[in-house]
Amino acid sequence: MFTKILIANRGEIACRVAATARRMGIKTVAVYSEADAKAKHVAVCDEAVLIGPAAAKESYLLGDKIIAVALATGAQAIHPGYGFLSENAGFAQACAAAGLVFIGPPATAIQAMGSKSAAKALMEKAEVPLVPGYHGDNQDADFLQQQADKIAYPVLLKASAGGGGKGMRIVERSTDFKAALASCKREAINSFGDDKVLVEKYLTRPRHIEIQVFADSHGACVYLFERDCSVQRRHQKVLEEAPAPGMTAERRKAMGDAAVAAAKAVGYVGAGTVEFIANQDGSFYFMEMNTRLQVEHPVTEMITGLDLVEWQLRVAFGEALPLQQEQLQLHGHAIEARIYAENPEKGFLPSIGTLRHLRTPLAREFAVSASKDVIVRIDSGVREGDAISPFYDPMIAKLIVWAPDRQQALASMVSALAQYQIVGLSSNINFLQRLILSQPFSSADLDTGLIERHQDVLFPAPQPVAMSVLALTTAALLASENTTSTDPWANTNGWRANSNLQRQLTFVDEGKTSAVAVLYQNGSYMLQHGQHFSLMTLLKQSEHDFEISLADRTVRGTVVREGELFHVFTEGHQHTLAYADPLAHAGESEGDGGRLTAPMPGKIVALLVTQGEQVKKGAPLLIMEAMKMEHTIAAPADGLVEELLYAVGDQVSESAQLLAFKVD
Repeated sequence: MFTKILIANRGEIACRVAATARRMGIKTVAVYSEADAKAKHVAVCDEAVLIGPAAAKESYLLGDKIIAVALATGAQAIHPGYGFLSENAGFAQACAAAGLVFIGPPATAIQAMGSKSAAKALMEKAEVPLVPGYHGDNQDADFLQQQADKIAYPVLLKASAGGGGKGMRIVERSTDFKAALASCKREAINSFGDDKVLVEKYLTRPRHIEIQVFADSHGACVYLFERDCSVQRRHQKVLEEAPAPGMTAERRKAMGDAAVAAAKAVGYVGAGTVEFIANQDGSFYFMEMNTRLQVEHPVTEMITGLDLVEWQLRVAFGEALPLQQEQLQLHGHAIEARIYAENPEKGFLPSIGTLRHLRTPLAREFAVSASKDVIVRIDSGVREGDAISPFYDPMIAKLIVWAPDRQQALASMVSALAQYQIVGLSSNINFLQRLILSQPFSSADLDTGLIERHQDVLFPAPQPVAMSVLALTTAALLASENTTSTDPWANTNGWRANSNLQRQLTFVDEGKTSAVAVLYQNGSYMLQHGQHFSLMTLLKQSEHDFEISLADRTVRGTVVREGELFHVFTEGHQHTLAYADPLAHAGESEGDGGRLTAPMPGKIVALLVTQGEQVKKGAPLLIMEAMKMEHTIAAPADGLVEELLYAVGDQVSESAQLLAFKVD
């Protein structure tokens, strides 16, 4: 077996490969960019070598440099992970030429499956079912339109060299064909440098089912059952599960046999995935083959009890497959949710920032199992304090659950998501909770259009903030202010000689203001919100964790304060409230030479002045958007705008200096 390998990747997949290598006694070499100098994958490997600046094209995509590092450190093989150079035939060839083992398929197999049209021609010869369509070289617009008319609409135009949902257009009628073709070709040439397209029949409610295959260099090839990856947005997978709901033994064998035939047709070696588009009636068609380990491989590991990275290493070393087809068994049900730093309510825009607070469900670092116990697994490449940068994919973690059946797996996933806490950037956790609990997913009514078709359920209108959330926020705010002193004038516990202190607190949630009147009452507080009164008492506090009594019930939650933002985790959901402090930033400019700062994280949406402009006190200087509201930053006094530090569209962090201002 190898004694040392280089992992030509980053993030969770680099950590995942390193975990298996460590268990097998294999030393690992990490490569990293300047942006990843303190990344988790650097820490978990035995050695780490800097290969370039943050941009992937100047670091993780430099195949020659990575090979040089492998040779210099004495690595015998390179594991490419997924993405970056994992499906680059030239890199695989260069590894072989340098005397290094590429832990993946032969370059010829990568080349064969790299072109969708060429791959489909090979599959046709291997008698693998294909979607009706045209996959040839004739790219004349009139000819392609004739083919589409013959196939019958709707049809799908797809870039031959494409991937990740780019270069794809659905055409509903013949009159729209040529405009869609031109648009598809423009995107294809810009994204892949190749404007060749293929035309296929578009299935209206298809499922996306993929088969995990594994082949060795001795001629053996097996399939490790299927994964259902139908829940997608813009052709990007969101949830994956194994086995596919409703899969019969006969259909499983038919799809597995077809996948093995596809792998053998290109002389495949190693781990690969054959992806099929499937009709609701059970018919299925070859879509493409991914010549690498997939992001969603953990669900296959969980239902088989196997370590696919270990299989990769053994096969790459020249060993035979550890098991034959008849020895493979399927156990229970697994579901994977991809936790991303993104904002689903804003078109899934990526969110960048620092993970200031990260709390996860209790999980094993890495486990595969066929036991009867529910298992929660987390594959992640980040830790609390790490940053999600704009340079790479914004994945925070993959959350995987296993249970004896699908219903228990669903319940386990809901529970695990409820325990996940992230502060410092936006995440898709609340969206994933709604998706898992939605009727179509929970009842396994699956197809690739599920998210688009159920927007009203998955993106509900904002609801008024619950009293329990306001009470926890209030308790955290008061606790942060509370100090005791022998000097009654320095005490902040609300003591008054002849009356009780009453305060008005204002919070902003989802762009809506909530006012809470607080009446101090001998260690407790009477809260008034609208016409509702509730007595609140702080029962217990441990750092961010609070337990309060509210009227006649006990409420528990975690509250993390980030400047004027309060992140509240309670009853399985996260809420973010902004405290409108009436004294915040008062007199700030005179005290620090004109420093004007962002009251909370947000985005600059308008600049109302120019550099060098003289303004009067109260004049609006700029507008920033935060918490779905616009905030105008005004001049604190007559003065001069010396410098604008941000442009429209820039994201700013809480307390960031927005401009330099000189008071007259």
